[in-house]
Amino acid sequence: MSPVLTAAPPDELVDRVVDETPAHPDLDIVVPVHDEEFCLETSVRRLVATLADFPFTARVTIADNASTDATWEIAARLARSIVGVRAVHLPAKGRGRALRAVWASSDAEVVAYTDVDLSTGLDALLPLIAPLMSGHSDVAIGTRLAPGARVVRGPRREFISRTYNHLIRLLLRARFSDAQCGFKAVRADVARVLLPHVENDNWFFDTELLLLAERNGLRIHEVSVDWVDDPDSRVDIVATALEDLRGLARVARRILDGSFTVRDIPRRSPASLGGEERLVAQAVRFGAVGALTTVLHVGGFVWLARSVDPQVANLAALSGATVVNTALNRRFTFGIAGGGRLLRDHLEAGLVFAGTLLATGATLGLADRLGPSASSPTLAVVLLVTVAAATLVRFVVLRRWVFAPERRRGVTEVVR
Repeated sequence: MSPVLTAAPPDELVDRVVDETPAHPDLDIVVPVHDEEFCLETSVRRLVATLADFPFTARVTIADNASTDATWEIAARLARSIVGVRAVHLPAKGRGRALRAVWASSDAEVVAYTDVDLSTGLDALLPLIAPLMSGHSDVAIGTRLAPGARVVRGPRREFISRTYNHLIRLLLRARFSDAQCGFKAVRADVARVLLPHVENDNWFFDTELLLLAERNGLRIHEVSVDWVDDPDSRVDIVATALEDLRGLARVARRILDGSFTVRDIPRRSPASLGGEERLVAQAVRFGAVGALTTVLHVGGFVWLARSVDPQVANLAALSGATVVNTALNRRFTFGIAGGGRLLRDHLEAGLVFAGTLLATGATLGLADRLGPSASSPTLAVVLLVTVAAATLVRFVVLRRWVFAPERRRGVTEVVR
């Protein structure tokens, strides 16, 4: 067990720590609080009970940012009495400041946070964390604005939230759906690199972190959540909105001047990502998509070859099948959602299509030389063999070039 600490860490953001938790947990989930003496203990005990059933080790860190009531005393007592709970005290307010202080110094593999009122249903916590534990994603967020989410809140807050997120997408081309849901997680090694580049220490912290991650090509995983508005919320909506608008303007300037680019972001190697398992899963999905579009290709060819030249029939059938194949592989095989690079993806896949067209065209030409009276079904069989051989090449090219992870920028995945 770690000792109880009273000295301030080197960064001087934290002035008191009560920590008797085991070192190096898989997950460190932060509960930032300010004057929350009435709900803190109940919420922490609920969170600890939920984490007890998880298949990995977890720590709950209560981050008290300058409370003036009994919040710190309650947090310290919980840290001393509940295994897996620690408490840190910051002398200054700011949710972003609290998250920065804990996340930057955490020894966990994944860092996360949830609002103390637990407005977000904890059933979504494991789906939020699992993709980061597996190496599938870099950042994970709860969303109240995607299909599948169930939200209970007043029309005023609903309007403000949707307007704000539409504004982010319109002005900064963001592809994540909900910037401000108090339910997020980040790979700790990624967080340590991103945090020095996040300037805001208050409510805009979340938005800035997500924009930074997306702009630097990190994969954002979204989980639709159940969310119930806290009627006791003390957030100053007007002040927060003005802060957010100033933050968006500042981020836009940083994007334009190039200072929003982060170098040396840690990337998981294929081995650490479970490369063999991912390859098998992608191959299976690619095969299923390929089987479907091959049926479309060959079926279209047989139907068209009754009335037009076989080469023309092959061109038309393969063109349609390729568009469908690219769209399905983009979304389901390689897990890419949103419109970013959509046109480029189809154009690059079109180059692969050109190679397939040349191969199948040459096969048809050879078949025609061997048997001028060959029937359309016979040509279809020959075509099927050629397409099967070309499929393997197509998979490798799409995986290593068109949809290669290192070429993605701002990939967002939505899980419902």
